Amino acid sequence: MYSKEEILQKSNDKNFILNAVKTEPWVYEFASDELHDDEEVTYEAVKNDGILLEFASKRLKDDKKIVLEAVKQVGWVACYASERLLDDKEVILSGVKVDGQILYFASQNLRDDKDVVLSAVTNKGIILKYASKRLREDKDVAIAAITQNKDAFEYIYDSIKNDEDIQKIMNPEENVT
Repeated sequence: MYSKEEILQKSNDKNFILNAVKTEPWVYEFASDELHDDEEVTYEAVKNDGILLEFASKRLKDDKKIVLEAVKQVGWVACYASERLLDDKEVILSGVKVDGQILYFASQNLRDDKDVVLSAVTNKGIILKYASKRLREDKDVAIAAITQNKDAFEYIYDSIKNDEDIQKIMNPEENVT
């Protein structure tokens, strides 16, 4: 167990911080700016606790390996990723599988990617709200979303709301023979 004073005294000691984050990842928060910009230290920190991506340097928030490691554990930390990585299908797909909510942070391009949106709404149906118009009119996406959460029906375009398969999900009692 490290004291905050000890950590602050050694905040620029790479070996100390690197070893400390292996067992107590929170130590990374108090590392120096220089170590927040060190790939090895930052990767080790986020490998042990993805939330620590918040403290990484701007440069490392654009490092695909580091961001992927963080979002595959804690999807919502994608909010700290660079704009470039918010348009990276592999990064966003990894995150939406853990937390569909990150579709909110994804680029417009990926909000119109059926694979990404299907993964997101399968995890959190209501996130359909942030999908492109085209995919909010897509029957497969709509079914995945309302299967996960019927409240997603509100975000399906009217043009498919009366579809027979969608209505079977929304009103199962009416389908009993």
